[in-house]
Amino acid sequence: MRPFEILLVAADLLAFIALVVPLPDRAGWLRCTLPMALLCMVAGIQLLIEGSRWQMVPAYALVGLFFLVWLLRMLARESRRGSWRGSWPGSWRGVIRLAGGLGVGLGVLGLGVSMGLPLMFPVFRFPHPTGPYEIGTLTYHWVDVDRPEVFTADPNDRRELMVQVWYPSRGSPSSPRVPYVQDAGALVPLARLLRLPEFSFGHLQYITTNAMLSAPMSNDEASYPVLLFSPGRGGYRQHNTLQIEELVSHGYVVAAIDHPYAAAGVVFPEGRLAVFDPRMADGTFVDGMVGYLAQDAIFTLHQLVTLNQADPNGVLTGRLDLSRAGIFGVSLGGEVSAEACRLESRLRACLAMDVWMPPSVVQAGLLQPTMFITRDSETMLREGWSQAAIDRTQNTMRAVFERLPRDGYFVRVPGMFHADFSDARLLSPLTSWLGITGPIDGHRAQSIVRSYSLAFFDQYLKDRPAVLLEGAAEQYPEVLFETRRP
Repeated sequence: MRPFEILLVAADLLAFIALVVPLPDRAGWLRCTLPMALLCMVAGIQLLIEGSRWQMVPAYALVGLFFLVWLLRMLARESRRGSWRGSWPGSWRGVIRLAGGLGVGLGVLGLGVSMGLPLMFPVFRFPHPTGPYEIGTLTYHWVDVDRPEVFTADPNDRRELMVQVWYPSRGSPSSPRVPYVQDAGALVPLARLLRLPEFSFGHLQYITTNAMLSAPMSNDEASYPVLLFSPGRGGYRQHNTLQIEELVSHGYVVAAIDHPYAAAGVVFPEGRLAVFDPRMADGTFVDGMVGYLAQDAIFTLHQLVTLNQADPNGVLTGRLDLSRAGIFGVSLGGEVSAEACRLESRLRACLAMDVWMPPSVVQAGLLQPTMFITRDSETMLREGWSQAAIDRTQNTMRAVFERLPRDGYFVRVPGMFHADFSDARLLSPLTSWLGITGPIDGHRAQSIVRSYSLAFFDQYLKDRPAVLLEGAAEQYPEVLFETRRP
């Protein structure tokens, strides 16, 4: 909860106590009026400074409820004193007493809900990554004029991308941080897809990351290796921010691609929204689109070459080492990453997380060092995956792994569910209670993913031998780790 949200709930509680604890008439009037004045003031400040979110609606409703009860109490007091047009009829005094009793009951319920909802859907700050670098970020809008947009009916439409770049920064630790999701409107289609109210993810715009907008780039190195990130189907480019920030803090530039019509929603600079295409819910259709989405990654790589020559923001020019480039992705993004590596030799390392491999990759194989991070079949079955999906995931990843001409790693983490490969568990403790995330400890799951990701890219893009990749890691004994050497 944010500071003024905590104060608002505390003021609600104070006003409730003031209204229900009986005191002598004179003291009771003063005792009730001061907390009510404080409550109204705190509510106004919270709305003005922090902004509203739906999880706080019960707390706002209590302000109105307690004010109404206080007003009725004051009217009843004046009636007893005979100073308000004479005495109120007894029936009206009974109504006031009934309203007061009802207010107490609703107040108890409302206090519980107003405390619980913000805790179930918190506004938090991302934990600080472990690397030595601060983090800067910029977002770019690029149009591939040579490629038609196949998701729309207009033959003149060209493929457009929104790409967010995170980079090592020398910005001040005290500088303002950017929100997790800059435009919550991009997640309205995700709410619809999950059959939730459209405002369900609106509070994500208040969550604070560790990145600073347009911060100066770190001068510790002349240039930094580059990683592309491809998110999952129906997701959004920021949904692996925890993993991305960890990599950036250790000296990587990460460019995350919002794939229009495969992502939940992509907001373009003029406010136009490309929403998730319902056809992407069909597995056969998705299989046919993997190659097209892989071209998004290759186009992004081309644009980064141009950006390295002349960044319009004046930040990244000459600072991207594209001779050391890799890619990673989760779910559909893992398929896209593998296909992009099959097509593009400039990508020197491939990390695919918890997804089957496309037929083209199974048939042709990959030439790059490759790491697969997933879980065991038993955990997938426990999550509710069909046997066919489990077999396809495990068998296709292993088929590619066993034919690699370069180093390969097959990492399985028992107890991790599909959502554990993203930021999902940070967003609400309900993900665990509802079985969206797995029985593994959330911090442990993220630590494993971040550690193996960093070790892999350090070894193959920075030529830093990683002890973790030698196997039998004492810090992660639960990990089922396999290595392939040429």
